Amino acid sequence: MKKLKIQLEHCYGIRKLETEFSFEKGFACALYAPNGAMKSSLALTFQDIASGSPSKDRIFPGRTTVRKVSDESGAELVPDQIFVIQPYDQLFGHTEKTSTLLVDNTLRQEYEKLFADIEEIKKVFLKSMKDQTKSKRDLEREISHTFTKTGDEFFGALRRIRQEVTEQDAATFASEPYDLIFDDKVQEFLKTKDFRSLLGNYIERYNELLGASTYFKRGVFTYYNAEQIAQTLAKNGFFDAQHTIVLNSDTKVEINTVKDLQGLIENERDQITKDTELRKRFEEIREKINKNENLRKFQDYLQDNAQILPMLANLEKLKEEIWKSCIKTHFDLYKDLLDRYESVEKRRREIVETAAKQRTQWEEVVRIFNERFFVPFKLTVQNREAVMLGKESIANLAFEFDDGHATVPIDKATLLQALSTGEKKAFYILNIIFEVEARKKAAQPTLFVVDDIADSFDYKNKYAIIEYLRDISEDSNFRQLILTHNFDFFRTIESRFVPYNQCKMALKTSDGINIIQAKGIKNVFVNDWKDQFFKDKKKKVASVAFVRNMIEYTKGESDPDYQLLTSLLHWKSDTESITIKQLDDIFNRLFNTSDKSADEKRPVIELIFETANECLNEPEGINLENKIVLSIATRLWAERFMVKAINDSATVDAIKTTQTPALVRMYKGKFPAEAKDFQVLHRVMLMTPETIHVNSFMYEPILDMSDDHLRKLLEDVMSTFPPTR
Repeated sequence: MKKLKIQLEHCYGIRKLETEFSFEKGFACALYAPNGAMKSSLALTFQDIASGSPSKDRIFPGRTTVRKVSDESGAELVPDQIFVIQPYDQLFGHTEKTSTLLVDNTLRQEYEKLFADIEEIKKVFLKSMKDQTKSKRDLEREISHTFTKTGDEFFGALRRIRQEVTEQDAATFASEPYDLIFDDKVQEFLKTKDFRSLLGNYIERYNELLGASTYFKRGVFTYYNAEQIAQTLAKNGFFDAQHTIVLNSDTKVEINTVKDLQGLIENERDQITKDTELRKRFEEIREKINKNENLRKFQDYLQDNAQILPMLANLEKLKEEIWKSCIKTHFDLYKDLLDRYESVEKRRREIVETAAKQRTQWEEVVRIFNERFFVPFKLTVQNREAVMLGKESIANLAFEFDDGHATVPIDKATLLQALSTGEKKAFYILNIIFEVEARKKAAQPTLFVVDDIADSFDYKNKYAIIEYLRDISEDSNFRQLILTHNFDFFRTIESRFVPYNQCKMALKTSDGINIIQAKGIKNVFVNDWKDQFFKDKKKKVASVAFVRNMIEYTKGESDPDYQLLTSLLHWKSDTESITIKQLDDIFNRLFNTSDKSADEKRPVIELIFETANECLNEPEGINLENKIVLSIATRLWAERFMVKAINDSATVDAIKTTQTPALVRMYKGKFPAEAKDFQVLHRVMLMTPETIHVNSFMYEPILDMSDDHLRKLLEDVMSTFPPTR
């Protein structure tokens, strides 16, 4: 992409913007936008394109939005071509659920959503199991351990029994008291030698009776088998369809109803359970249980459910049967959960495989972060060896905190609590680095829209970010549009890697936003105004503050030239008498020149006010000289009025620093009723800087001030404090 063309209307407060950025001299462009101009709105509009969302005007949603962002051929940019780097997004990054799954952000979000959906269905299923069993245990671990012998293979357990549960006709054991049977004390008792012996005697007699039973048969057709058949036939309408069954016995028995079948089953069971010898052996078991106070509830349960006793010989099998019966009772939930899990499992494996392929890429990201950023911790890939050996498929980040004296491992939550806001922002940069490196590896053409990413960072990390942005600018697949309201940052990136003619400034007008070539990025006085001092009267007036500043640095505040120039920035007793020749002489002495002005006898104050009047009629623009002229004229006009109104030359002459606020306080004390005056004077203090320095960073506040605001202020000052007042 050689050019980026932007056409917007009514996008998040941007009334209208038509401009283009050229990448012909370099792969990065920079845009300085004063506060309130359009920076955040432009970034948000690009984010909409990246996410495939429509843009709008939030305040006036009824207005028609126009959004066209294209290259030099007119082809509009698509979502994959744009990545917006926000100033700071605390939520952008790894979550605890994925344990810092090291894949790119899109895959990470997909991975999390896969498991979030499954988690919701699993919660519903486990609640149904809890309601069914009335158990207070961790049922996820119980089910896992029952079928896999480990506590963390829940879905493996469900998959293992899928065919068995599907083919199972009835939920025979669904109502058994799970927590009671598998209580620790009960289990301990059931495994004792005495109980195992008594239970063996009971089962021996029970099997003898089964062998002699008319209808039951040991190991083939027990009471539970008969119950399942009765329930299945009834559920499937067997008897309702006028079918009958014939039981195999000495006497032919024809069954016509489920009630008859259940009655026969109960009668056959009673003949077994009421057997004198079997009852005797049952009483021996019950008596043994009765001696243990903790087992009384289990004893009461057995009193009415003696048929369960043979099942106690194999507790693991009984536990499996209970869970399969409970699951069968809620088979639809079980099937839905397992189907959904298996449907996402294939995609999950694909994501994990991608993560494994990105392993070395993440190691490079970690290296970049550790080497470039100044934070009290280091990053490592915790399970590097396990991943490389294929024992684990997902790499996890680990953190080591270093206070300069010792290094200790630390978890993410504790680390974030210990970090300052600036250090947390540096941590956020880690995710940005990965996104960039992932696109770099894929050779994916991308426009990075960088929205004040270095804002509020300390200088060391700010410059680390700038260096990384420079690295991005060297990749031929990448383009950058760097947005900022920080003039120092703007000036720095121009000096490091953004070509001067690709540095722009945003200008907000009543019709919309104008984008113009940046001015004053480098030292505006040295690179422009100094040579124009005798040719351009606006630059001559604006240079007063800079010349005074250099004399302060080289000769000090006591120097006569410094004192005279101070009288051109603050109203003093000699302000009206200072001539242009005196100003020219100071300039010539400072820079060893010999030029002169044609109107050298004219008072400088007349030139200042004349030039300011001309600035009042000029169009809106980012002209630093205009703003400084307006500021100087506004302050002098207001101070002249206050000095004359106070009428105390000795007190005024005694002011050594911050003259404007001092005069305002004195004026308030002498004229407390002049409320309208105070409002205007306070605006003068807020909007006109006390000193304009050579360092461009120091005049950033005046760049953020619009020409229109400064013109309006001067007009208000002139109308409120006319010379005749």
